[in-house]
Amino acid sequence: MSLIHVHENPRSQWPVLVHAFAGFLDAGGGGRLAVTHMIDSLESRVLVDFDIDHLYDYRGRRPRAAFLSDHYGEIEMPELKLFEVTDSQGQGFLVLSGPEPDLGWKTVRDAIIDLVERWDIQLVVGLQGVPFPAPHTRPVQITAHGNDEHLIAGRKPWVGDIEVPGSLAGLLELALTAQSRTSLGLVAHVPHYLAASDYPAAASRLIEELSATTGLTIPLGDLRERAEQADEEIQRQVASDPDNAKVVAALEEQFDGMVAARRDEDSTQTALPLATGDEIAAQVEQFLADLDR
Repeated sequence: MSLIHVHENPRSQWPVLVHAFAGFLDAGGGGRLAVTHMIDSLESRVLVDFDIDHLYDYRGRRPRAAFLSDHYGEIEMPELKLFEVTDSQGQGFLVLSGPEPDLGWKTVRDAIIDLVERWDIQLVVGLQGVPFPAPHTRPVQITAHGNDEHLIAGRKPWVGDIEVPGSLAGLLELALTAQSRTSLGLVAHVPHYLAASDYPAAASRLIEELSATTGLTIPLGDLRERAEQADEEIQRQVASDPDNAKVVAALEEQFDGMVAARRDEDSTQTALPLATGDEIAAQVEQFLADLDR
């Protein structure tokens, strides 16, 4: 517990904890943008600070610094904080926001589990984004995972059994399962050619899904407007180059084929095949090379 500093206890029992660790598995900044929107647009206060110096590799991920002609202005130091947030209907919940730690995963996991048990949190929800071979012209899809079959019932998986790099969010889900605490993960599918940029549409979709699952009332407000503006800008850049337009059109055809196949897996019609990893990589490289940054 020396890792954290508890400023205050929650005003009352909050049954839901939402977390998003920026960095790995945060394509389009989906989780980061979602929790930042909740903290900034709703009533919130800091409950817990994590000692980031024990968790962060400053040389591996150097913070951004402002140099003003002849002196430093500021350095954006990373922070991992737990907030108490109140939705627009007066319902409280907790939000854990900050970079995924480089070090001390098990220590951070244990600290979070301790808080979950101390405050009797009933549901922990993680928000993430992953690159996906989908065009920006189609609605953002969501993959849900967790240890409660009722929360993910009726959702058809987009992928089968695969091996992926580990994450703190995954480690936390396993620990919650061992403690018989309910855990849910919501993952937005971000167009692979936009994975390195902020993509507000992913954050908007994550908040919609979070609200539908938990009953929390979280207005989208300016986040929806930012998503619309981003889509308009993306569309302008795509339309400015015929080659980029062809790439997106091919993705649309491929994605629509996947969706059609999912609607009717027993159909005799063969779904359009997914692009290979090399093909997707080539599409991304071509798309980025042609954009006016």
